Amino acid sequence: MIISGLQKLTLLDFPGKTACTVFFGGCNFRCPFCHNASLVRGAGERITVEDFFSFLHGRQGILDGVAVTGGEPLLQPELPAFLQRIKDMGFQVKLDTNGSFYERLRELVEKGLVDYVAMDIKSSKEGYVRATECAVDLNSVCKSAAYLLEGHVEYEFRTTAAKGIVNPEDFRGIALWIQGAERYFIQGFVDSGDLLGTGAKAYSREEMEALRRDILPYVPSAALRGV
Repeated sequence: MIISGLQKLTLLDFPGKTACTVFFGGCNFRCPFCHNASLVRGAGERITVEDFFSFLHGRQGILDGVAVTGGEPLLQPELPAFLQRIKDMGFQVKLDTNGSFYERLRELVEKGLVDYVAMDIKSSKEGYVRATECAVDLNSVCKSAAYLLEGHVEYEFRTTAAKGIVNPEDFRGIALWIQGAERYFIQGFVDSGDLLGTGAKAYSREEMEALRRDILPYVPSAALRGV
């Protein structure tokens, strides 16, 4: 198990917490608007698990939690043991996921290994192949979303507003899918220079405000992020 990146301090990645962020490489999706192309391809830093826990030991009493992201962290078979070690040290855990591994997600929640889940909703159900550029087990994604909506753990849903790939009608489809969600964020698209594909553009702030207003009747919690 190799960690592909470590941000030693973040005030943004774990809502309400002072945290560090751990990045795992590899992903089963190929979203063209993904800004972590090198991570998805398995590149990035090479940090051993023991080096990470040595760092974390020195942050006890300083940090509240650890945000675990990727790539797709649930691809890592050793993730449950990794999270258990973090919890045993007294830290809270936030997990970022694309929701395609429902059984693994549910196992982590039921074992008390995650305190907050951020799930990416890539597009409407009809738009998933376009947004991910791969075959998707949409049934598993839907199960993950439904499980979070049931309130088993604190959660948020989020969608990157990649114009030309995720269209206004997709946002309406998402709103009907996750209506009543506790937290939903429409995230601004940023061209990091390390994208997986082409064709994505940023919506203007005014356009994003219009997207938000359009879905408020279904998702009153909808908010903008990164604009």
